[in-house]
Amino acid sequence: MRSLNLDRIRVLTHSSIRIEAEAGTVVYVDPYDLVDETHDADIVCITHAHYDHFSPEDIVRVAKPGTRLVVPASMAGEAPRAGIDDVRTLQAGEAVELDGIRISAVPAYNVMPERLGFHPRGNGWVGYVLTVDGARLYVAGDTDRNPDNMQVPCDVALVPVGGTYTMDASQAAEFVNALQPRVAIPTHYGSVAGEPQDGEAFAAQVAPGIEVVLKMER
Repeated sequence: MRSLNLDRIRVLTHSSIRIEAEAGTVVYVDPYDLVDETHDADIVCITHAHYDHFSPEDIVRVAKPGTRLVVPASMAGEAPRAGIDDVRTLQAGEAVELDGIRISAVPAYNVMPERLGFHPRGNGWVGYVLTVDGARLYVAGDTDRNPDNMQVPCDVALVPVGGTYTMDASQAAEFVNALQPRVAIPTHYGSVAGEPQDGEAFAAQVAPGIEVVLKMER
């Protein structure tokens, strides 16, 4: 990673992620259950339509004039609820560049039998690889390890670990060990799904060559 400062990546709660580029561009992914009204988002990326990921009331808290919204193509009909005029839709495999940040969509879906109803492949929901300051940040979205995301090239992997709706800590560690990023950051635990200790459980099972950074703020 060339110049990315990991302090510029925040997991505010659950899967609500804030990323700030060195130049000051601010990207939110799935803003949800926010405490503050910051109105500082240049870009908001939404992975899928569930209430804890697509929360129009929380998008309003971060949006400002000129904010761009990126959503899966399958959510084009729902995007107007966010109240943002500039909407970009992506299917898995497509990409867009905004404010010097390349945003690539990656399939996100369940394959485990007990979870197939939560995030079916047919919904067309996604994760994102954000290229920020020369580093590739993979925000996996709500997903299992599946044939479409097993070899996503990334420097930092932000992956769900809370189980029930997504990978649990052990499954997420296996996934990260296969991806081999330089840094792994657990998400999606401790509130809506999973337990507060899931981050530590994940960290204990990640391969020694991968740095795990726990960033869940609440």
